[in-house]
Amino acid sequence: MLQACMGLFAVVISVAVLLTTAFAWGTWAHFTGMHGFLPWEAGTAAIGIAFIVTSMIGFRYTSSLLRAVYTVCATWIGALNYALWASVLCWIVLGVTRLAHLPLSEARLASALFGLGLVVTIYGLINAAWLRVTRITVVLPNLPPAWEGKTAALVTDLHLGHISGPSFVRQIVRRLRDLGPEIVFISGDLFDGTPIGLDRLVADWRNFSPPLGIYYVTGNHDEFAERSLYLNAVERTGIRILHNAQATVAGLQIVGVHDSEASDPAALRRILRSLHLDPSRPSILLSHRPGNLAVAEAEGIDLQLSGHTHEGQFFPWNLVVHRVWGRFAYGLNRLGKLWVYTSSGAGTWGPPLRVGTKSEVVLIELRAQESATRLVRSGTL
Repeated sequence: MLQACMGLFAVVISVAVLLTTAFAWGTWAHFTGMHGFLPWEAGTAAIGIAFIVTSMIGFRYTSSLLRAVYTVCATWIGALNYALWASVLCWIVLGVTRLAHLPLSEARLASALFGLGLVVTIYGLINAAWLRVTRITVVLPNLPPAWEGKTAALVTDLHLGHISGPSFVRQIVRRLRDLGPEIVFISGDLFDGTPIGLDRLVADWRNFSPPLGIYYVTGNHDEFAERSLYLNAVERTGIRILHNAQATVAGLQIVGVHDSEASDPAALRRILRSLHLDPSRPSILLSHRPGNLAVAEAEGIDLQLSGHTHEGQFFPWNLVVHRVWGRFAYGLNRLGKLWVYTSSGAGTWGPPLRVGTKSEVVLIELRAQESATRLVRSGTL
């Protein structure tokens, strides 16, 4: 099933890359008069296809060369996105000026728009590498005194693999050590999907032990291959995996449901009911996607911590993601009695770009209802 899905994905993306490349080069040639660019067209199309090829190879083999090629190809896919929109804008502006009988230098227009696309791509690379800390305060009813004013860190969507590797984990660990949270939550997509070299990717998590531990559930990318491969690698670091289970930590109920089960409303409801959560104690649910929220709310969960959306990662796909997920695409929001925080994630998937979004680690200050002076406070460092 997985191989069939990957094959279909490869075909669809390959066709999209080829069509987009042809459209972008055709637009550039038309507007600038620079024809005869067939080698460049073929070369850039090959780079786009190589993104698919290296992605598939990465499920069975890895090396420094493969990771380097993948990174270049993934970056080109991001640049191709902005070449596409530059092309679309070229034709729109041309149509408007012709209808209005206005003068237009087509070559200058194309140079300006394609140049802007290149600048945005470079900005996206820099912005994606800039890891921020987002601080929020959440009020939980019946919060035990031991948790009053204490902080928890949410780290999600690291996507460790071809682009983000051990050095990225070291960066995350250094930042967490500086922040000093009592507890750390990883809400899925710790890995990008490749099941090769998993121990190497997560080894540096062994160098960080917050007072109350680190808790993890899988995301969809952590289930691209046999789930146990990823879980075993995580378990060897000392991180505690919540296998559709709950752990009571100093009176706070921490619940974790893996992505496959959390994505099924009936399975999620069955798991939450089987845990027999104490309604007199606050509960936090780790669930990769901000979905099936009505189920979590109905079962008495107080706070759900999710990721998955990347908030669209880069423009204009962030607009699409907000359309799909609504107000739960990013940030702290509420459904009935349930608080939901959806993180834009620490890492990236595919093109290592962020435009209109940020890479983040979230620091959550917990407050009891009767002592809180503010319901929610948020900020970014």
